Amino acid sequence: MADRVTVIGWDGSPPTAAARSALGAATLVAGAAHHLALPEVPARAERIRLGSVELAARRITGHRGTAVVLADGDPGFFGVVRTLRAPQYGLEVEVVPAVSSVAQAFARAGMPWDDAQVVVAHRRTLRRAVNVCRAHTKVAVLTSPGAGPAELGLLLEGVHRTFVICEELGTDREQVTVVTSDKAADHTWRDPNVVIVIGGPVTVGAPETGGWLAGGDPDTVPRGWALPAAEYAGPFGEAETEQLRAAQLARLGPRVGDLVWDIGCGSGAFTAETGRFGAAVIAVDRDADACARTLATARRFGVQAQIVHGTAPHVLEDLPEPDVVRVGGGGAAVVSAVADRRPARIVTHAATRDAAELIGRNLTEHGYDVECALLQSVELDTRAWTEKERTVGFLLSGRLPDRHP
Repeated sequence: MADRVTVIGWDGSPPTAAARSALGAATLVAGAAHHLALPEVPARAERIRLGSVELAARRITGHRGTAVVLADGDPGFFGVVRTLRAPQYGLEVEVVPAVSSVAQAFARAGMPWDDAQVVVAHRRTLRRAVNVCRAHTKVAVLTSPGAGPAELGLLLEGVHRTFVICEELGTDREQVTVVTSDKAADHTWRDPNVVIVIGGPVTVGAPETGGWLAGGDPDTVPRGWALPAAEYAGPFGEAETEQLRAAQLARLGPRVGDLVWDIGCGSGAFTAETGRFGAAVIAVDRDADACARTLATARRFGVQAQIVHGTAPHVLEDLPEPDVVRVGGGGAAVVSAVADRRPARIVTHAATRDAAELIGRNLTEHGYDVECALLQSVELDTRAWTEKERTVGFLLSGRLPDRHP
């Protein structure tokens, strides 16, 4: 095992005294080509081109001497430090940080970033990174080959965003370009790059002087979930009580990085509350007035929802793949079309047992584990403790066993 391992961040500025001291004593240096070409790297040191961090970690583990790993930006922020500290390698590391590429990108743009979401886009996580860009007004994306600005722009089809693309930060080839998301695929971008994705209306009630929590301020949204119908723009459809909505949210479990379809969005209540969990939402309704109400509700609650006017199931064909789906209307035919797209979870409701059984059998035939509950909600007048209104409905939920829970 290496006697000493130092991880040095590089942001294009001259190495600090601590970095020069560590490099001067190094018998092994790992890094990208531009790192290994630095004049401070000793000629006598063994050099490892840093392609796979795991392979480099194994080489360092077997090295007897002093090792240095060079990495762009702050190596502790989505960097190599996490891999090097993995238990299987047993390495204790010292870190000499530099300015992170995200901080550099926002500095070049002249923007604050304490209210930004930060995501990493690899081929396997690209879709989830795009969903965060759908759901939030300011996102920094640390890209990778095959998951760069062009791919982000293509997957954001139908959602307008502005891209600030920062290529090769800290080098003499550094370049900052501002384009709209629909134009990003028209160019070839150099790696490494960071994309700042901005757009959409600002969250209602957001403090002008900044919040207290990085990534967003929870104090700008109402406390509680499944708010009463009066909080939203217009009445719900039949059986759409706040109790049913709360149960639907609990079954779906929307989260950051998810794309949720809300089919039959009505007043936008479910869309707004799903968006408040940080998920991206596409709201669908065949009624133009319902689409307008949903848009107004989303804007009121600071939710970046995409509204689609059209009749399901046909309008669903061109939508991006969902993670979870709530079917508020359309019955078994729409549920079947949704199940064909294989979301991890589906929730819907039915007014009668026959309708519930039909939907349940349909979900089972599509390979879903099905649960059904008969929900009864009784609203009481607390002045006299008398019954005001009673609603009864069947809540159905399907979970696909081979999808991530």
